Amino acid sequence: MDNIMDKKMIYGDEIEVTLRPQSLKEYIGQNELKEMMKIFIETAKMRNESLDHVLLYGPPGLGKTTLAHIIANEMNTAIKITTGPALTRVGDLAAILSSLEPGDILFIDEIHRIPKVIEETLYSAMEDFAIDIVMGKDSGSSTLRIDLPPFTLVGATTRFGDLTAPMRDRFGIIHQLKYYSIDELFSIIKRTSRIFSFSIDDDANLELARRSRGTPRIANRLFRRIRDFAQFHSLNHITLEITDYALNKLDIDKAGLDITDRKYLLGLIERFNGGPAGIEALAATISEETVTLEDVNEPYLLQEGFIIRTHRGRIVTDKAYKHLGITKGGLF
Repeated sequence: MDNIMDKKMIYGDEIEVTLRPQSLKEYIGQNELKEMMKIFIETAKMRNESLDHVLLYGPPGLGKTTLAHIIANEMNTAIKITTGPALTRVGDLAAILSSLEPGDILFIDEIHRIPKVIEETLYSAMEDFAIDIVMGKDSGSSTLRIDLPPFTLVGATTRFGDLTAPMRDRFGIIHQLKYYSIDELFSIIKRTSRIFSFSIDDDANLELARRSRGTPRIANRLFRRIRDFAQFHSLNHITLEITDYALNKLDIDKAGLDITDRKYLLGLIERFNGGPAGIEALAATISEETVTLEDVNEPYLLQEGFIIRTHRGRIVTDKAYKHLGITKGGLF
């Protein structure tokens, strides 16, 4: 089925599959979420029922897809995977839903991008485990009702505010994924090191954790790139020196900011005198997509206190000026 993705399509390569924990016990971080999910999963299994529908939201790379797979594993059931943009017709959704077995997990990534007509069809599927398909047109049309087995919809989104209230209200379990602490990333990197059988010194691990912007996906990606640098320079493990060298070559600074982050801050400072500025104007100034800035860059810049958002627009903070080595009057 074209709009149901397999693991390779979701993860990008088979290496990524091996890095994903398979159970809540293996999953590092998000402790409050794990505690609640354990309760909901275990009680659903006690009652021999499907788990209530789950909505996970937060910035990219924090583990929403991984948690969907873990939920399926913990519930001892299968998982079908698709994305909001892939569902363009009601028939697409009907084909996926009708292929589900009782208790299966349907994971929809980027669920905020589902077309309105698909969303409305999902309402009855989520509440009544049935969908109505209109056959024909105008006066000759008829409605075909398709009964569905009980299933769990797991939705993931980076834009919680873009979901309509009726859609949000149909999820019984809603959780926000938060950025990871340095200690949590340290543990994740150590696990990644074991999986790849390529050791990393503790001081190098700590440096990488500090510069991974609170995101496991970034930590794992940077670990692989640093490993490349280490092997290229005939090292059999990752040292602090090679970590610092590799990250500098990759333009990841001491705060974990990349080129786009710094372009964002410099754009606000140089073109808008530090703000306030609207996101559309800023995006046009630095030639980046508005959606990318809002979903990928801004959450971390806000979290770390480099910018603030006001009703008038984005404003650079004193911390950003200091980090970039700039004062409002010029360079230090």
